[in-house]
Amino acid sequence: MALSMYQASVPVFVHALNNLSTLLRKGEAHAQAKKIEPAVLLGYRLAPDMRPLTSQVQLASDNSKGPAGRLAGVERPAFEDNETTFDELQARIAKTIAFLETIDPAKLEGAESRAVTLAVRGNDVHFRGDAYLLYFALPNFFFHVATAHDILRHAGVEIGKLDYLGPFRTE
Repeated sequence: MALSMYQASVPVFVHALNNLSTLLRKGEAHAQAKKIEPAVLLGYRLAPDMRPLTSQVQLASDNSKGPAGRLAGVERPAFEDNETTFDELQARIAKTIAFLETIDPAKLEGAESRAVTLAVRGNDVHFRGDAYLLYFALPNFFFHVATAHDILRHAGVEIGKLDYLGPFRTE
C-alpha cells in the first residue's frame, strides 16, 4: 500500500505535538526545580531576532492545523496567540491535536495533486499538494518544534534527541 497524504501528515503532526507537550512538561518542571519564573523561561529565544518559546509552540500549532486543514479542504480553527503560561500552551497543543483528530483520512485522498496557494512575505506561492506538504509544511512545522526543543535545552532543561523524537512508532 502506498503512503497516503493522511499518513504523511496528520499522525506525524500529532506525534510531534505530543512530544512537544512532553518537552514543555519537562521545561515547567525544570523551572520549578531551579526556581526560574515560568514567564522568563517561556520568553527565552535562541537569538535576539528569533521568536521566544511561546511563539515557537504557537507556530508549531499553526503549522500543523493549517496545512492539515488546508489539504483536507476543511475549516481550520483560529487561535489568538495569547498564551503566556505552560498550562495555556498545553491547552493549545491539546486543542490542535483534537482538531487534527477530527480530520477524516478520506478528505486527504487526492490532496497530493490539489493546488495550494499561500501568501509568503507578501508574495503568492503556488504549490501542488504533495510539494506543499513535503517541502514547505512539514519542514516549517518541524523547524518550530525543534526550535522549542533547542530553547529548552539551551536553558538547561535536561532533554535530548530522544525526547524530541518521542516514543518510536514501528508500524
